[in-house]
Amino acid sequence: MSPRFIMNRIFDEPVMAERIESIKAGMIGGFSLGLAFIVTSLLNTLVLAKYFPTLVSLQIDVNLSWFLSGAIAGFSGLLFGITYRYIIRTDQNSHLKDGAVMAFGLVRGLTQVEMGWSSSNTILPCIVMASESILWFATAAIALDLAIQLGWVKSFPSS
Repeated sequence: MSPRFIMNRIFDEPVMAERIESIKAGMIGGFSLGLAFIVTSLLNTLVLAKYFPTLVSLQIDVNLSWFLSGAIAGFSGLLFGITYRYIIRTDQNSHLKDGAVMAFGLVRGLTQVEMGWSSSNTILPCIVMASESILWFATAAIALDLAIQLGWVKSFPSS
């Protein structure tokens, strides 16, 4: 392949249009997952840690560590949004949607359970955090499905 062919392919209009749609999906996924992170952080601090002594470790302090966790959650949402658009395509297969949510949610959540298992006396806070991870990605999937229905993001064609 010649360098000219490769450059023409990179800047090909249909290819660039698909990339822009993927970036939009990623931004929606990142924003919605970041928002879910904030809501669950507040819920953990104001409800769970306050009324359930076993879950006091879920209480957050707004500091650099919390902002870093939020940034990681947002970046995870961005990657999920881009990937989710390619996974679901124009198919109406609910197993693909559910599988994408569970794959991303469980990878993040089970890592938290594993870390909690080895470093704490109780596993319950880690199970709560793992459940939150699945909830976050489900929230992002709902936001992306809504964006696709409203025409804000175009589905990836099934070719």
